[in-house]
Amino acid sequence: MAGRVTIRKAGEVVSTGALRAAGSQTPLATPRAVSKEEAPFIAPARESTKTTMMPWKGWVQRFIGDTFGEDRLKQFRQNVFFIEDDVYDLNTPNQSKKVPISKTDPSITAQYRYPSPGSQPAVRIPDMYDDEDPYDSGYFKRDTRRRYNFSELKNPETEKLKLEYMDQNDPTVQEAKEELMNAKPASSPGNQGRFATGPTKFDPTGLRATMSVTWEETEKSLDTFMPDHLPTPTWVGKEDEVAKWYEDRDLPVPFGAPYEGLKVPVERRVVVW
Repeated sequence: MAGRVTIRKAGEVVSTGALRAAGSQTPLATPRAVSKEEAPFIAPARESTKTTMMPWKGWVQRFIGDTFGEDRLKQFRQNVFFIEDDVYDLNTPNQSKKVPISKTDPSITAQYRYPSPGSQPAVRIPDMYDDEDPYDSGYFKRDTRRRYNFSELKNPETEKLKLEYMDQNDPTVQEAKEELMNAKPASSPGNQGRFATGPTKFDPTGLRATMSVTWEETEKSLDTFMPDHLPTPTWVGKEDEVAKWYEDRDLPVPFGAPYEGLKVPVERRVVVW
């Protein structure tokens, strides 16, 4: 699709490069450690090995069970083991161990890397627009709801209206208006574009990392996301209908604060001079 790109995993690119360099890859007949030089020429296993890598493990118990019978083996485990029937054998589960995960159905088990990741279908990677960064999770740059909730983020238009209602001939009012025109936030959300190692250049706006944020760019970003309408929940006016839907099905009615779109909290009505 024009104008869109697909973000691929780094591992996919690396593995493709290794295949081109090697030409062909062959799987190992027997699992073993490989050297750095061999690695590009060996095909990765599609699934985990089903043969134990520690055949000597548990040979004492097998010898007792085969020689003296299961009853003697059970007696031995009761006398020697801390928990004789522990499914984990008092150790972290190994790759070939099927661990029961259900209290009612013993047939439901889980096994390490089973099914193996290599045998699974490729994951679906969403398409992104050219100017979108799928790893950018910053919310402060579009958090318009709480833009003016803090003193360092005062709304300049509101502050200007406050001064307009005051005596314009008062020198202190004139001084406050002049200060408001040149005022800047009392604190900074970032470090003025500088990291501990020096200034950053990977993002001209500085909004990609919180340490490189500046108030000027933050305000520009918030301006682009400011809503141009008054949103109203879809359930307003249908509260009784919604509650009846749950009551008819013998379900608990969800609780929450009632919608009071026109009610201003007391703390918002107190003017901060």
